[in-house]
Amino acid sequence: MRRLPVLLLALLGALALPAPSRAAGGPPIKHVWVLMLENENYASTFGAQSKAPYLAHTLPARGALMPNYYGVTHFSLGNYLALISGQGSNPQTQSDCQYFLPVFPGTIGADGQALGTGCVYPSAVKTVADQLTAAGRSWRGYMQDMPAPCTHPAIGAKDGTQSARPGAQYAARHNPFVYFHSLIDGPDCARNDVPLSALTGDLRSSAASPSFALITPDLCEDGHDAPCVDGRPGGLVSADDFLRRTVPMITASPAYRDGGLLLITFDEAEAAGSEADASACCGEPQFPNATNNGFITPGRGGGRIGLVALSPYIDPGTVDRQPGNHFTLLRSVEDLYGLSHLGYAARPDAAPFVNGALLTCYDPRRPRTVRRGVFARGALIRRATVGRGTAKRPALEVRLRHGARISVFAGPARRHARLVRIGGRRHSQPCQPQYFRLRSAHGQIRVVAGIGRNLETRRLKF
Repeated sequence: MRRLPVLLLALLGALALPAPSRAAGGPPIKHVWVLMLENENYASTFGAQSKAPYLAHTLPARGALMPNYYGVTHFSLGNYLALISGQGSNPQTQSDCQYFLPVFPGTIGADGQALGTGCVYPSAVKTVADQLTAAGRSWRGYMQDMPAPCTHPAIGAKDGTQSARPGAQYAARHNPFVYFHSLIDGPDCARNDVPLSALTGDLRSSAASPSFALITPDLCEDGHDAPCVDGRPGGLVSADDFLRRTVPMITASPAYRDGGLLLITFDEAEAAGSEADASACCGEPQFPNATNNGFITPGRGGGRIGLVALSPYIDPGTVDRQPGNHFTLLRSVEDLYGLSHLGYAARPDAAPFVNGALLTCYDPRRPRTVRRGVFARGALIRRATVGRGTAKRPALEVRLRHGARISVFAGPARRHARLVRIGGRRHSQPCQPQYFRLRSAHGQIRVVAGIGRNLETRRLKF
């Protein structure tokens, strides 16, 4: 928003989690980045007159827009906590945790919810970060303007990061990892919850890039403040500037090309005033620790906010109308990595959305042959189109359904003309665009893709 006794239950198995649910042949996502912005209704962000045209128009044209994505509560903190733990809000988290107080009594109730009020969860309450570590996978929190890894108030202390100051615009309430004893009491938080500056180095290789990352801009560039204490405009304008700098770094990285998925969304819609929205989706229940999920605005959720997804496995311009919220996002990440489901992510209504409706370019089926040595049309080559390239010369874009070798031959349009290989022989990953610069403005092309001794050939004239 702008501006202890759990051992017995643990021993009784109250925290027992369902078995991992990842299906065989699931989407081959290896790296997920979630980039969280602040406090905007869907109509304000994605409308024709949006103050964030890069987010509203450019990025959906390159990936997918999910218009039916919702926050789960008001104010901010509860949404961040829900995203990584499946926990619903209580009065302290709805108030953005003005004092860094433990959740008390913290006993575990239905749906894995820690009962009581407070904001620092007992070590028995786990996060997706804990799950990933236990599974031998990696995670990171990248926090802009955070002065040191895992920065948070002392237990019981007032949170001094609630308001921005010149040179200090980090907000602990936008860094959910610091609210769990399971992370802050050991080395994991200091090792993995790091300043945003670490992102550049991590993106240099797939091995250094985590399986899951949460990226949080500071109070200016997440759109929270407007104007900002340093004179920048803030709001959607500064958020859009942040995305223009950060998104290309991610999408150009080896990890993104090697099975990456970038999700950009907001914590919540407007929480108060004439545009307040506390709508919900996905069967979200009333939280046991709160009288109203929408806090000061009657409603079951945090309002409609939308989400943009980018991945080599997404066809540009996809509109995915599946409903989703922060609980289903958590469920989606857990399913991708074969993890158990935490809190409300385990509810039947919390259906994962990282599936064929979103990853429209992913095809788990084996390519079909029509005869020996010949694949059926479209079995390998998903797309082969000629468009305007650089230097006023056309370029060919090819996308394959499966990893395969690819060769392109081009020449004059006349019949029986000799075609010459261009761009060399390549091996393409599924859905990754391959570009070939053409040597003339008109002619013909033969695209040959193969696996083993089987080939698919596509001919085009341009």
